[in-house]
Amino acid sequence: MTSTHRIEADQDGFAPKNEIRAAFSRAMSAMYRDEVPAYGELVDLVEDVNKQALAVDPLLKDQLDHTDGLARITEERHGAIRLGTAEELFTMRRLFAVMGMSPVGYYDLSVAGIPVHSTAFRPVEETDLNVNPFRVFCSLLRLELIEDEALRAEAAGVLAGRDIYTAKCRELIASAEEKGGLTPEEAEGFVREALETFRWHRDANVSAQLYQRLHDEHRLIADIVSFKGPHINHLTPRTLDIDAVQAGMPKRGIDPKAVIEGPPLRKCPILLRQTSFKALEEAVAFPSDAGSDEGTHTARFGEIEQRGVAVTRKGRELYDELLDKARAGVREGKGSYGELLKDSFASFPDSYEDLRAQDLAWFRYSLTEKGQKAAAEGQAVSSDIAALLQAGLVRFDPIIYEDFLPVSAAGIFRSNLGDGAQEVVYTTPNQESFEAALGASVQDEMALYSRLQQESIESCQQAFGGAVAAE
Repeated sequence: MTSTHRIEADQDGFAPKNEIRAAFSRAMSAMYRDEVPAYGELVDLVEDVNKQALAVDPLLKDQLDHTDGLARITEERHGAIRLGTAEELFTMRRLFAVMGMSPVGYYDLSVAGIPVHSTAFRPVEETDLNVNPFRVFCSLLRLELIEDEALRAEAAGVLAGRDIYTAKCRELIASAEEKGGLTPEEAEGFVREALETFRWHRDANVSAQLYQRLHDEHRLIADIVSFKGPHINHLTPRTLDIDAVQAGMPKRGIDPKAVIEGPPLRKCPILLRQTSFKALEEAVAFPSDAGSDEGTHTARFGEIEQRGVAVTRKGRELYDELLDKARAGVREGKGSYGELLKDSFASFPDSYEDLRAQDLAWFRYSLTEKGQKAAAEGQAVSSDIAALLQAGLVRFDPIIYEDFLPVSAAGIFRSNLGDGAQEVVYTTPNQESFEAALGASVQDEMALYSRLQQESIESCQQAFGGAVAAE
């Protein structure tokens, strides 16, 4: 921890969780830049693209300025880890809680041939998100999906014999829970200790033979079981123009995946679009009677994301319907995925006005300068939100999607598993078992977005001293 990122105490003597999270995010980014040099090049590319996007799109800059979203862009990262046991997940929840991060959403990737289910740890309050929106997509291996009983037992034995947390990290987590927080000195120690859980270790904890058997069952199983811990397998910066980043990667010697996951290019971005550079082949030492066997492992990659407006349940149903239509068209040989996706999504409204009017997306309402003046003067105005919008007293801005898309996540995973990745569909979702392992319920992201929108409406209501009803 450098002095420039020193954590200061709040009035109770504790390190604010937002500051711990920001410090951890910076430390993680620095570590990953050292471990994966192409990541540093990717971050530089994203920063250049973002500057250009803001320069040519004053509306976008105004939206970000108005919603306090501009300051967070360069800091914004999401990571991804894969855990092997219920105990690892249970402790990971406690670790992220020290940083003010909660489990949001349940994602089943088994239906896409990935034997894991997942949640996203992230801040949930708007003020905390604006300070630092660091989020981690955290997956838990579903050992029951390994059909080979002997292999399943061996994998379980390997996982039972490892501890992915340092003793000091466990001690600091327990101290934070007992006291209600950490002192700045303890928080800085916590960041250092927690970082060790996510560090890459080239020494495997299984033989080359067992690694190959796990690999043959599923590459992701080998990645989760074979190492001392859940090395961070990507760390994702947020771009404002993912198509420009996709085009710019080859010019900087970075090999991108072929398809951008998520919705197609739109005037008004929705949800999440993701791409990545292909996974690295990294040297691994496998223990053997002779000392060690040299080999390689392919798992870690660089991902980029562009976030749009969060959609309502109605909007998500439409999104899923149109995505399924495009994917079905590809299977039926009706054309390329890109063209079919574009054609399919032509029926998804592409203006914020239409998205709001049709209840397809979530928005934040706030007073305009004219509205602030009217409220300050106590002018009598309509309590109807549509009338306030029409009168120019209130504006609406998109609420940014803070979560993930299971089909896109599976697409990114699979693109980095190699051409021989399995196509099997394993089973149905099992949120109950996931939450039992987690030791808590995951929060409903739709309820969080609804609350943000409603709170913004109530703020307008209070400013005008009357009832402002959402349409």
